[in-house]
Amino acid sequence: MNDYLKTILNITEEAAKIPRQYFRQTLEIEDKGDASPVTIADKQTEEFIRNELEKHYPDHSILGEEFGQSTKDSRYHWIIDPIDGTRSFISGLPLYGMLIALLKDNKPVLGIIRMPELDEVYSGSNEGAFLNGTTAIHTSDVTKLSDAILYINEGDKLVSEEPEIFKTLCKSGAERRLNYDCYPHALVASGHVDACVDYDLKPYDYLALTGVIEPAGGVITDWEGKALTLESDGRVVSAATPELHAELLKILG
Repeated sequence: MNDYLKTILNITEEAAKIPRQYFRQTLEIEDKGDASPVTIADKQTEEFIRNELEKHYPDHSILGEEFGQSTKDSRYHWIIDPIDGTRSFISGLPLYGMLIALLKDNKPVLGIIRMPELDEVYSGSNEGAFLNGTTAIHTSDVTKLSDAILYINEGDKLVSEEPEIFKTLCKSGAERRLNYDCYPHALVASGHVDACVDYDLKPYDYLALTGVIEPAGGVITDWEGKALTLESDGRVVSAATPELHAELLKILG
């Protein structure tokens, strides 16, 4: 994994220059079929990452948010979200991210959460989890929801589609915050946040999170407690400890 990790860290370091040059600039915004926005920054960033991966690993498969699935059939499968949080990006909020996962035999073995505007990159592999490549990170030791800092992502969707769960979550934890996108999960991996409930995600939104949070000592599954795969339904919960995770599943079940 060390070679794969080193390569993707270098690729994403260069790729991060692309959204930074467009950030807080006037951009044309397109609507995709699912009504989500996309910009030239999303497309150029994914193109760069895909091209570099194809140079280094021509036999590997690639799935990207903007350009879909490559036709190659391989044990190794790269999953790319070039800008996780395009709505944050186009509104000038610097908390958009870049997510990359590597699957081996359909299981995440490596994850990258890069935050271009913060100069932070969270990585995970069988060697552990790290911030900026050198500082080891670990989830907190909080085991009780009543003691936890809880982030609730996609609150606008939850309040309309899962109102009772949303109401309960908003009364849970020692502290709670409403948010979007990948950064709360990075904060779970690094021990600053204890749990994050998320909703309506796609594989390129959550598989990289798995590749970072699990090596950091945390737990991340769907709302039924099942491991996240390419076929998961997009309801995600990450937590610092198994005990905290189990308590949240009781709310989400």
